[in-house]
Amino acid sequence: MKRYRNGEIWDFEQEVSGEMGGGQKLILGLDGGTTNTVCICMPIIPFTPNHHSPDPPPVYARAVAGCSNHNSVGEIAARETLEQVMAEALSKSGSTRTAVRAVCLAVSGVNHPTDQQRILDWLSFCCFGFDPVHLLSILRDIFPSDVEFFVENDSVAALASGTMGKLHGCVLISGTGTIAYGYTEDGREARASGAGPILGDWGSGYGIAAKALTAVIRASDGRGPQTMLTRTILHELQYSSPDELIGWTYADPSWARIATLVPVVISCAEAGDQVANDILIHAVKELASSVKAVVHRLGLCGKDGNDTFPLVMVGGVLEANRRWDIGKEVISCIAKDFPGMLPIRPKVEPAVGAALLAWNYIIEQSRQDHSEADYN
Repeated sequence: MKRYRNGEIWDFEQEVSGEMGGGQKLILGLDGGTTNTVCICMPIIPFTPNHHSPDPPPVYARAVAGCSNHNSVGEIAARETLEQVMAEALSKSGSTRTAVRAVCLAVSGVNHPTDQQRILDWLSFCCFGFDPVHLLSILRDIFPSDVEFFVENDSVAALASGTMGKLHGCVLISGTGTIAYGYTEDGREARASGAGPILGDWGSGYGIAAKALTAVIRASDGRGPQTMLTRTILHELQYSSPDELIGWTYADPSWARIATLVPVVISCAEAGDQVANDILIHAVKELASSVKAVVHRLGLCGKDGNDTFPLVMVGGVLEANRRWDIGKEVISCIAKDFPGMLPIRPKVEPAVGAALLAWNYIIEQSRQDHSEADYN
């Protein structure tokens, strides 16, 4: 195996004398959302007869970087972020790329096989400085022959974080963006929302905050009712006039920046502002609608609508830390149609879910190899 480095980011490998755990193989799990990218370094968990993963799984190191959604920041910035966060996680763990057995990249914006291939190309070309046309031969040179790569949408890792790596049920993510994603035990999958703010990610942090900003402008020019949002948002941003919000919004219209106003909207709703309350009610209905669409398409609820299935709840918008609890309201709305729904708030973060996905993929491959060997 040859040694390749791309600039200074991998220089730490020259100083690492050995791998953590006496040469133990590692899995890198990455969760790349619209706000930030997290990479965790997890040891290969010994296989057991029933293949249950430990709860919680061991994590050697964790690293955080910026947004890696190529639809948000462009391909160059996204691939640089992925390279940075993987290198940092390995450095913190006291290991190098030679210790890696598998990598699972769960990245927002991966909605099509071409997106998956693009990220695999980044791994070869950007992290290691080679033409992506030679991906397979390069990977054989850089990594041990048994290394494997998996690319998924970040919603898949979020689901796995609540089910400890098992792909079954539905996940609802609402942070800066939103998506509902479902998976059946026989491998069928479906999604709803997740198409970005231009195509209507209502119920997301961005969607809630954008509606609030719109309400302030409408109140200012006489098209809408007066609202506490005007005074509160202006105070939060240290402005004196609604007109100044126009410049603030378009100076840097990044999704995550707009979404930071969600707590202001919730505070106004809790204080009795009807406009803010209506915005949150609309968000609840949109989020519940996304889940219901996925459940119906996959038949997760069974023919009579009463079958049990997990609903994993992920994202800052759904966190239960306010009197106006968006997540709780979404669960109540969904439960009216699907009483068998089992809401889950994950004990581990989606990056760990991504690593567990890779672990399960390796187990499945090992099971298939053993079956073929027994057959032969």
